[in-house]
Amino acid sequence: MELKRVVVTGLGAITPVGNTLEETWNNLVAGVSGAAPIQGFDASKFKTQFACEVKNFNAADFIDKKEVRKMDRYEQLALVAAMEAVADSAMDLETVDKNRIGVVLGVGIGGIHTFEEQISDYAINGAERGPRFNPFFIPKMIADIAAGQISIQYGFHGPNYTTTSACASSTNAIAAAFDLIRLGKANVMVTGGAEAAITPGGVGGFNAMHALSTRNDDPTRASRPFSASRDGFIMGEGAGVLILEELEHAKARGAKIYCELAGVGMSADAHHITASHPEGLGATLVMQNALEDAGMKPEDIDYINVHGTSTPVGDISEAKAIAAVFGQHAYELNISSTKSMTGHLLGAAGAVEAIACCLSVKNDIVPPTINHDDEDRDERIDYNMNFTFNKAQQRTVRAALSNTFGFGGHNACCIVKKYEA
Repeated sequence: MELKRVVVTGLGAITPVGNTLEETWNNLVAGVSGAAPIQGFDASKFKTQFACEVKNFNAADFIDKKEVRKMDRYEQLALVAAMEAVADSAMDLETVDKNRIGVVLGVGIGGIHTFEEQISDYAINGAERGPRFNPFFIPKMIADIAAGQISIQYGFHGPNYTTTSACASSTNAIAAAFDLIRLGKANVMVTGGAEAAITPGGVGGFNAMHALSTRNDDPTRASRPFSASRDGFIMGEGAGVLILEELEHAKARGAKIYCELAGVGMSADAHHITASHPEGLGATLVMQNALEDAGMKPEDIDYINVHGTSTPVGDISEAKAIAAVFGQHAYELNISSTKSMTGHLLGAAGAVEAIACCLSVKNDIVPPTINHDDEDRDERIDYNMNFTFNKAQQRTVRAALSNTFGFGGHNACCIVKKYEA
């Protein structure tokens, strides 16, 4: 069978650098950091006391107050981003076939805030009082519920589920949604990811692994991918949602088209539960697989939005993988890590970074990797590659590739390109 073409017709984002798609994109291009001291809980005794939180967010501005109380923060963020994306797509919800619209969302952890809140209450009061759990404890906590909430909001009866592969979760969601459309099982898919894990357990757990930056004296400059002094990632939160649509369906309703989703790739490091393969084996495979799926050559890619978490091992292995896959072209394309601004959104990272790729292709501009000083060079990284340090760069972006790599050795990658009829 001939695979159907898939285009992006709507976008929505709520991130540490903006509560809307437009604000997020403008701040990414401007090189604005979303890092600041943690406001969600008292982190004064933690090794890391800062994060990239979503700011000035009141879910009741978008969702009925009664429903808000039934949702974990990650669900709220997912639903608000989905609302923006659906509105942006300009679908006529009165006439569209909702049986052919589905939701696949990526979530790495799920309702960790709800879990901590409920278990803490039981630990403190349970022995004396006995169990007293909120009846919404389980629905608020489970990772699949945000996808369900979005389908309930709109009455979308198509395929509906959640992908969980740590930091690769939402890129896997995009890949799954892509396959459902190109195989003819849906006309439209709402996809992306959400996460809200800036909690005592989230921060404390990653601290115990020595995964987070501890640069408490300078939060906005703490995430510095590909710099020698990098010391770990910054926790982020938020949501990104893309509306994927079968091309003919989009054309028939006169939809605006941001770009075309060209291909996806997946692989496993099969190396270690948290560390990436030191030679970038899985990263090399996933980019090769995505290029093959898209029917593209390395020379067709103008921008790579890297996983680029600002960790000592990961940045090196990803740079090696890019050199292995792209050869001489690795020195002609642009590379950047938007995590230097947003922090690491875990399960939502791939969605927000795919959105950055869509807008880069649409607007012919590459957002920067901020916080690099010229003298702060790691001898193991080839700085002849263009990491788009500190300032966005205008260039033609025919196609962009987004990498996401998760604990467990999960690697996922997607490629978007300019739409041509």
